[in-house]
Amino acid sequence: MGILITMIEIKNLNYNYPSSGKGIFDIDFEVRKGQVVGFLGPNGAGKTTTIRCILGFMKAQSGTVTVNGIDCFNNAPQVAKYVGYIAGEPSFPDGMSGIEFLRFLIDLRISEQGEVKEGENKLDKEILTQRMNTLVQYFELNANTKIKRMSKGMKQKTAIVAAFMHDPEVIILDEPTSGLDPLMQAKFIDMLQNEKKRGKTILISSHMFAEIERTADRVLIIRDGRIVAEDQVKNLKKAQRKSFYVTGDGIGERAGNAKDEIFSKMPKDFVINVLAENEVEFSVQTNEVDSFVKFISKLKVEDISKKEIKLEEVFMQYYKQDQQVEQGGIS
Repeated sequence: MGILITMIEIKNLNYNYPSSGKGIFDIDFEVRKGQVVGFLGPNGAGKTTTIRCILGFMKAQSGTVTVNGIDCFNNAPQVAKYVGYIAGEPSFPDGMSGIEFLRFLIDLRISEQGEVKEGENKLDKEILTQRMNTLVQYFELNANTKIKRMSKGMKQKTAIVAAFMHDPEVIILDEPTSGLDPLMQAKFIDMLQNEKKRGKTILISSHMFAEIERTADRVLIIRDGRIVAEDQVKNLKKAQRKSFYVTGDGIGERAGNAKDEIFSKMPKDFVINVLAENEVEFSVQTNEVDSFVKFISKLKVEDISKKEIKLEEVFMQYYKQDQQVEQGGIS
């Protein structure tokens, strides 16, 4: 196995907005070549601020950010050669059509590439145009439409083509499928999986948890400007509570009876959601599965199935846990 090259490196990054007290605090992570990392958190958590620092749009008050070993703020034009970016709310010059805008970006990249160093790929206008046309076709974008007349979905497709058409080594995505219909969302995920196979480095911030589950190697969860969790997707899901659907004659009715002989002795950490007269959802800690099996063995169970935990549920559990810690509910 070869040495994994670090493409995005953030060390002790801080940026405080004095007016609100919000910002990012001691952000510390890296993304290596060929990895896809999901960056999760609600609005205001610090995702966009972190991304702006990576892109060199703003200078952190302390800490360092590099892409491929290059300082992101002091050498932003150099970093731009490696990076493709989709903004959370992309904006365009309304006077252009989609195709005019994309061709303008190609000309701009060609004119600004400057001297090509050894080991770097020289941008070729014909190759860029071919890749642009392939992406326009793939996403079924009517690129001749004036941007001011485009729907949100069409503008999002234009932003995707603009971010990927120069075949960047590093791809930064902020809510990349916002406004896309389910078919286009699926096509975008397929493309991301293909880019990952090609060795691209991807940081994706998204509320579409299916994007993260299907593409990411690991996940960062940010809350109030701080990373509160970092792990592989499968490990994050495994570490959380497990849920089971249990059906049996009158089991839901019994679960709702505080005086029921069996349910009155149920372990306190078990969480029950009565779904119907004959169906109950049990939620238990990972280390309580054995106790759960012993408990339901006392009941007349007709069927039991495990509920698939979604990444969104894991995300919400971390937030609830942090809130309980603040309130003194968890030691």
